[in-house]
Amino acid sequence: MSDRVPAYGLDKQGFDVVAAVHWNLGTAPLVEEAVTRGEGILAKDGPLVVKTGKHTGRSANDKFIVRDAETEETVWWGKTNKGMTPEHFAVLKSDFLAHLATRDDLFVQDLYGGSQPEHRVQVRVINELAWHSLFIKTLLVRPEADALPGFVPEFTIIDLPSFRADPERHGSRSETVIAVNFTEKLILIGGTKYAGEMKKSVFGILNYKLPMDGIMPMHCSANIGPDGTSAIFFGLSGTGKTTLSADASRTLIGDDEHGWSDTAVFNFEGGCYAKMIRLSPDAEPEIYATTKRFGTVLENVVCDPETRALDLDDDTLAENSRASYPIDFIPNASDDNMGPVPSNVIMLTADAYGVLPPIAKLTPDQAMYHFLSGYTARVAGTEIGVVEPSATFSTCFGAPFMPRHPSIYGNLLKSRIAKGGVDCWLVNTGWTGGSYGTGSRMPIKATRALLNAALDGSLNDAEFRTDPNFGFKVPVAVAGVDSKILDPRETWADKDAYDAVARKLVGQFIENFEQFESHVDEGVRQSAPKAA
Repeated sequence: MSDRVPAYGLDKQGFDVVAAVHWNLGTAPLVEEAVTRGEGILAKDGPLVVKTGKHTGRSANDKFIVRDAETEETVWWGKTNKGMTPEHFAVLKSDFLAHLATRDDLFVQDLYGGSQPEHRVQVRVINELAWHSLFIKTLLVRPEADALPGFVPEFTIIDLPSFRADPERHGSRSETVIAVNFTEKLILIGGTKYAGEMKKSVFGILNYKLPMDGIMPMHCSANIGPDGTSAIFFGLSGTGKTTLSADASRTLIGDDEHGWSDTAVFNFEGGCYAKMIRLSPDAEPEIYATTKRFGTVLENVVCDPETRALDLDDDTLAENSRASYPIDFIPNASDDNMGPVPSNVIMLTADAYGVLPPIAKLTPDQAMYHFLSGYTARVAGTEIGVVEPSATFSTCFGAPFMPRHPSIYGNLLKSRIAKGGVDCWLVNTGWTGGSYGTGSRMPIKATRALLNAALDGSLNDAEFRTDPNFGFKVPVAVAGVDSKILDPRETWADKDAYDAVARKLVGQFIENFEQFESHVDEGVRQSAPKAA
């Protein structure tokens, strides 16, 4: 293992540890460690099954960025990006390092964030849990073995689920804390076993760094068609980013985080992080197959303790059950996690109101408007007291991970779309025939047929109508798709009810966009919807 131990060790970073440090372990040793230490169990077909406890998703309200001379004028401060004082961070860091020194074992991975060599960041991740080390090794880009001895991290993440923050002492909100210090290039994660905090922290690093080099960081999936052209898929959780990009007829670049440079679309990661709940082997065969592979990590998936059989339909542990697996577990994945600059941009929304059409074509101004809006909708029953769909606007389709002002990302996207003559589409994977509770979920076969027509270029030749509420172009007929579904109003039995719900949604778009109006030009402002 000496060839995996870097010369620039923890001591050179000022970290005083007495623990046994396991450097850059591979998949099998990490699985063995996790099972031996009681962190998880092996399911019958080989994946490691773990539980994350009370944190089954990100703790967005517990994330802070240190507010100092580096970040005061560069971070978009507000509800999403909350400040922590340098003084509080100094105490938190001291207590973190003291806690680190009490651990008997530490697992360290040296990894890359970003697949394009000239635009990646070197990240060291220090874990107390073996399965967390396996997770981050799987999700980030793994250096070649000969690069490890000379590896020097630019950023370091210390992830200690057993640490408990003190709000009064550390300036945190609770015992859970994610503290990002861009000046010290150090991220501290404590009080949560949800492994996704680590990968999203690296995403945040790249979202902070890359725009200053003119690189567009994106919360999206990406793939390459048989004709060699690539497409990117923006979308919030639950809109279909992972499912729709894992298409057997196309080459997968990645499922979640990418950069758009002058020469390529490149994956920030070397793995995928897919939702498991009610996963269909028929609709999502490539992803389903990963649940039967050694090296996959399943979070909060119910597993029979005797037979070790999985039940992907059981949400007892979490609705947000997840699988992490190397991207090469998808048979048609790109060898280098890269593709040419995009020819198509897809913006996915799960409209639970049933107002938006299944597909619409956007101008560059409209694309920037909908990118900054980042609309999807939560459905009734997911939260106590929610009895009807509720609109969710997450700017840039990933507000929690965007440290800079959204207009920076929006203007980057608009300029790249215009420069490359890119076709842009808004795709509704949500409801049709009525809102959630009355209508039905958009058929995935129809979505795939419409996407295929957009991506192969044939949809550009269709006849289009102008949507009276949103002003974008909607195809009138597409081969293999029921024409009725293309006009959402016609799918509703009660047309007056549709009009009322549409007016409500239009109003929510307009109200949400008020925060951006002074940061965009007139063309984008004119792309706002107008109630018919």
